Amino acid sequence: MKRKAPEDGDSSPKRRVISTDDSDIQSTFRSDLFEPDTREAFRESYRSSKPYPHAVVSSLIQEPLLRSVRQEITTHIHFTLKETDIYRIHQSGDLANLSNLDAESLKHLPSLVRLRDALYSSEFREWVSAVTGAGKVSGTKTDMAVNVYTPGSYLLCHDDVIGSRRVSYILYLTDPDHPWQPEWGGGLRLYPTEIKRNKAGEQVKVPLAEHSLNIPPSFGQLSFFAVRPGESYHDVEEVYHSQNLEEDGGRIRMAISGWYHIPQEGEDGFEQGMEQEQAQKSSLAQLKSTSNEFDEPRLVFRHFDEPRTVMDSRAAAREIDPGDDLDTDDTILTEQDLTFLLHYMTPSYLTPDMIEQFASSFVDMSVLQLEEFFNARFAAELKDYVHKVESEEKHAIPESSRDHHPSTWRIARPPHKQRYAYLQTAEALHRDHCPISRILADLIHSHAFKKWLALVTGLKTKSLIRQSAIARRFRRGKDYALANPYQGETPRLEFTISITSSEGWERDGGADDEDDSKPTTAKVQKQANGNAATTEKIQVSSVSGIEFGGEEVYMAGDEEEDGLPNEDDSKSLPNVGKKPAHDPAIYKATDDEDDGILFASSPGWNKFSMVLRDKGTLRFVKYVSQAAQGDRWDLKGEVEVDEAGWDGIVGGDAEESDEQDDEDDDLDEDEEEDEEDADGDQASHDEDED
Repeated sequence: MKRKAPEDGDSSPKRRVISTDDSDIQSTFRSDLFEPDTREAFRESYRSSKPYPHAVVSSLIQEPLLRSVRQEITTHIHFTLKETDIYRIHQSGDLANLSNLDAESLKHLPSLVRLRDALYSSEFREWVSAVTGAGKVSGTKTDMAVNVYTPGSYLLCHDDVIGSRRVSYILYLTDPDHPWQPEWGGGLRLYPTEIKRNKAGEQVKVPLAEHSLNIPPSFGQLSFFAVRPGESYHDVEEVYHSQNLEEDGGRIRMAISGWYHIPQEGEDGFEQGMEQEQAQKSSLAQLKSTSNEFDEPRLVFRHFDEPRTVMDSRAAAREIDPGDDLDTDDTILTEQDLTFLLHYMTPSYLTPDMIEQFASSFVDMSVLQLEEFFNARFAAELKDYVHKVESEEKHAIPESSRDHHPSTWRIARPPHKQRYAYLQTAEALHRDHCPISRILADLIHSHAFKKWLALVTGLKTKSLIRQSAIARRFRRGKDYALANPYQGETPRLEFTISITSSEGWERDGGADDEDDSKPTTAKVQKQANGNAATTEKIQVSSVSGIEFGGEEVYMAGDEEEDGLPNEDDSKSLPNVGKKPAHDPAIYKATDDEDDGILFASSPGWNKFSMVLRDKGTLRFVKYVSQAAQGDRWDLKGEVEVDEAGWDGIVGGDAEESDEQDDEDDDLDEDEEEDEEDADGDQASHDEDED
């Protein structure tokens, strides 16, 4: 549906009119809603609810009206799949915000208009204010949208604090003839917080890693809560896939969601400066800030050559770190280096010819990708271990291995930034000698591996100062890492060793299928009032097949806000600083060709990838769907590089260029002198002729 262009002579936008007929408005809601006893009961329930005050109202709107609203939406509104680091949902186009539509467009949606007028009527706004105690809400600034969650859709943890929002709400329009079941997912989940004291001595509320309440959808149900900075954390559980979708009514979670805003200037209850104060506390601003005081895990950077104990007795005699000062030759892998690295790595990746090829490619592209990184023997041991762990968790974990089992790994938090299970190097030293612990404690922190990293990137060995390494497990149906920018002034090496043994992460067809979205129709067989079955059609644009998620993505950030270098200064990932500013979150949309992605890697088995990350570059790991056949496992390393390390890549080229320029200047001067001599000879010759 297209918006009607304004007629000649009337260029001002048309303003909507909300009905003020009290009897008409009240007849829209459940019959007892405005009775004093009902309002007081909801107010008391709201105050005592946990983990933070909220309310759930069943059958808020009269059912005939809601059925009509649902019919109008399925008939007139088309939904397009949108993906960011934080959500995967179907959004309507021009109807994303009803307040922006003109009267011509709205005449096709009379029931939806009536519902909007009821939700933003003075009677219901006063009822919401009384129940929440949050203060008055605006009647001129409306904010509501229609969203559809199909199997595989989700919305990750956030607190809704943006601008002038005061109360958040969601009204469900799920299929009334196929009651929603909690096991289908799609629940509104609320997160508890704990109070911590920051370095400045201030009390800060930090959300726990797991939710404490799940409110399943139900047709006609309204859930709402006051937006509280740093407290009202919530998410929408993934709608889970099923082999019997038609029997379940398609599992289409349709809802109208929106916000009641702070009174605007000129309205009763307007507070000067309140909107700016809330914006400063927004969780979106927190994501872009450098504050990570309560983040877990904390990055722990260690020097490569620190004294350490090699866990693997078979490798201990083969690795005696000499350190930079005692290394006989830091330009090649010595016999001692090779003897140790061959215990883990594929032999061909250690040969001089291959290393030279890797370095040349990395200098050009700032990216290196290797398959079959670990040698066959060690890879087999590692895969057996991962399979054993995932198999044990389907049953009872043996008592003998419970203390050091990956199920006891710590959980990354806060959930509005990240959630995954992790094991750090210091912890690995005190656990069992499993393959993952040995990679962390033995291989990654060895001097030999440091030298290999330097050689394959063209950097100087001594320029690799310190590194932080961690083992990560992104559990299906649970985990992710939201986008965050790198704020360091000097580019940093980051490598990932993917050890995900399950299959199906990359869809058939490869990269060509990334943008194969096309309009489709979600069809659901319905039995209405004992009559013959009818087909309900919801128009959505989506991608074919089931996507498991789990990709690690690097993308360009906002140049002005994140301080990205210009294209002449960038030494990092291809196109960093060369693309226009992008939404820091959006990385895939069916109607957006230029998504700002610099590098993306799907989970896989025994794959090594490394990038050079510049200031401002965003990185995230996409939520892993419950439909995945297993968890995403990897080891993540971040290496600090001294500024002098770039002399061999950028500085060296510059020096060669300067030397060439000097030679060219000398040549130009010689040519000018020759030309002057020639001119002088010609002048003398002319004078002789005269």
